[in-house]
Parts: sequence; structure tokens; C-alpha cells
Amino acid sequence: MRRLLRPLGILAALLLLLGAAVVVALHQWTGSEGFRQRLERDASAALGVPVSLSRVTVDVYPLPAVALEGLHIQARPALTLERVEARPVWSALLRGRLAVSTLIVRQAVLPQATIVLLGARVQDPATQPAEPGATDEAADLSWLPRRVVLDDVTWIGGQGRSSTVQAELTLDEDGWPANATVAVIRGALEGAKAVLQRGADNQTAWSLKVHVGGGTLQGPLTVKLPAASALVRDLVFDASLETRGVEVSALTAPSRTLTGRLDASTTLSARINPRAGTASVSDALRSQTRFTVNHAVLHGVDLARAVATVGLSRGGSTALDTLAGQVRTRGQRIELTNLVASSGVLAATGEVTVEPSRALSGRVRVDVTRGAGGDVVGVPLVVGGTLDDPSVSLSRSALLGAAIGTALMPGVGTSAGANLGERLGDGIKGLFGR
Repeated sequence: MRRLLRPLGILAALLLLLGAAVVVALHQWTGSEGFRQRLERDASAALGVPVSLSRVTVDVYPLPAVALEGLHIQARPALTLERVEARPVWSALLRGRLAVSTLIVRQAVLPQATIVLLGARVQDPATQPAEPGATDEAADLSWLPRRVVLDDVTWIGGQGRSSTVQAELTLDEDGWPANATVAVIRGALEGAKAVLQRGADNQTAWSLKVHVGGGTLQGPLTVKLPAASALVRDLVFDASLETRGVEVSALTAPSRTLTGRLDASTTLSARINPRAGTASVSDALRSQTRFTVNHAVLHGVDLARAVATVGLSRGGSTALDTLAGQVRTRGQRIELTNLVASSGVLAATGEVTVEPSRALSGRVRVDVTRGAGGDVVGVPLVVGGTLDDPSVSLSRSALLGAAIGTALMPGVGTSAGANLGERLGDGIKGLFGR
């Protein structure tokens, strides 16, 4: 037995020494100035923008991994990653195939505008080698890491709002997500937590549950894959989500234009080309929502005072007993229709559009009950400004009517004249087909 164990011990020691020598050689090679500069040149050529890198390391403890530190992609705005660590699948590596088991990203800043720009450049057909029949094949996701960890990673949206998250994503063997957890630790939606779980039998269907603003958002998500014989290889995404008891201002912070508890039913759909860029994916998304906001307060606009001053008043707030309506989105454009709001003697209806720039446009009719006789005075108002600084004012035709009404009947004639002026203005536009 000793004769057998001694050669095995010597062999094990030799293998350990060989492994240590390989690690030392890799560490010295990857840590050399020439290797780092070559990576910078190759990455800059692939992305079309300057890329700088502090150093490359090969780690053994706690697990073998290759890491990039101080990665800086000099786009506008810049994309920075303090450390990116990749842990290989050793069984695949022994077979001569490179596969990543775990990808860890630490202390990164990822601007949406830069991600979209770089994604478009990487997927530009002019920079891709032609592969016969490649367009007829389903997307291959097997190259993706089996596990992704985001540690203190900040996402900056298109409008400059940022959220810093701790997140972990695990993928199944087919490359689709098995489960994911996300916690927002700073910035917009701070305190929100989300859990995504794949359904049984490895179907492309998931359940989503989000805790945010003291309430929940949850429901199923599905992706329908194209048939093997289909000429169009688009993926069809659908979701049905229920929102219950979510504070509206938690979704729009730091803006507090509207506060109150949101209940809503939302359907989402999109037809996605897997080979298209990230911008086309966001533009393809469509949603329909029916909502109610309980105990709503509209900040920045006092609708009752706006009626009294025929739209000349700015600022203030409006407390509402009920606020309901429908929301439709196309990409980043938001349309609010069938808006109904009421509070005591005040009632309002209208439609408002929110542009990607957060600019507001639309019309609202506000009716106020006055006096013991219950007379209703209504004023049509034009919505303007932005989400952070909304405003209401009279249209030109309503403003003319208000001036005439004030001259004929000071006080009550002002609002009545504004309403009549708006109707006359609409009639004249209809007469001339404009």
C-alpha cells in the first residue's frame, strides 16, 4: 500500500506545482502592460469609442476567476465598471470550449443612452460577418453566464433618473431566466424589491412580484417562441399585472405631482426581433391600464382656483375624492384618457399626453357647483408644463369668451363666457375643417 500511495502523492504534488505554475504564468501574462493595452485596443475597435482598463487579474481565492478592474468606456455619458469578474465552467474549459459560470459586476454606472448606442454599434450588420442561414435560426442563448450578480450597480434612465441595485439572476440550461431577485438600495424606486420565478416544465413563462411604495405589483409574464417553420422569427411578449395599494409618488420620486394609493390592471405586449437593438425593444412595448387613485392629491395645480380665475392661477393643490382613467403607452409616449376626478363641489374630465421629454399637453374641463341653487360653472382648461411643474390655462378662444363675459356680466359672466368661447372656437375650427 505504501508503494502505491507514495507515487500517487508525488503525482499529486507535481500536479499542484504545475497548477500553481500555470496560475503564476497566467497572472504575470494577463497583468502585463502589453496584454492590458491589447485588450484596450480590441475593445475600442469593437465598440467604436475609447476604452481604458486599469488592470487584469487572475484570482484563485475564493474561486478561480479572471477579473477586469477600472473599466472605463469613454462614451457620452461615460460607462464605468469598477470590477467585472468572470468565473469559467471548468468542465467546458477542459473540453476546449469557453463558457462563463458566474459573472459578477461591482460598483458600475450604466447610462441607458450609452447602452443603447453601444448595442446598436455591436449589432450593426455592417460590422458582422455574413453567416449563411443565420437569420433563419432561433437565438442561441447558451453562451450567457449561468449566474449574474450585480453589486452596487447604478442604472441611469433616459431622463436622468438613476437607481442603484443589488441583484442576482440565475439562468437555466436553455439560456432563459430561472429566477431573479432585485433590490433598489438608492435613487428612484428606493426600497423596491422584485422577485421573478420561472414556471414548471421549463416553459417560457414567469411570475413576477414587486413590493414598492407600500403596495404590490404582480402577475404572469409569457414569451411565445416562433414555430420552427415560421418565416418571421419575432418573439411575442405578453404580461398581465395587478397593482394594489401603491403610493403614486414612490413611482415618480423625486417628483410629487400626484400622491395617493394606486390600484390598477395592466396588460403589456410587444413583438420583439431578437436581433434588433435595445432601443427597438423599448419602442415595441405597448401597454393598456385602467387605474384608480384613492385619496389623491394633485400638487402644483388648484383646479378650483383655476376656475375662479379662468386659468390665470398657478400653484396650489387639489384634493380629490376619486381619480380614475385609462393609460396607454407606446414606447416612451404616455396617453391618459377618460380621466374622471371629483371632490365635493368640483368635478373634472379630460385627456392628457405625457411626451418622452416629460412635457404635458391636453385639455381638462372643470365644473364647480356654486351657491345654494347648485349652479354649475364649467371652464375648459389647457394642460401644459411638465410632470415636475404642471400648469393649466385657457385656450385662446376660451380666453376671448372670458373677456366678453366679464364685460357683460362681471363675476359669473367670466366662467360662462370662457365656456361659450371654447365652444365657439371648436365650431369655427370644424367649419373650416381644421
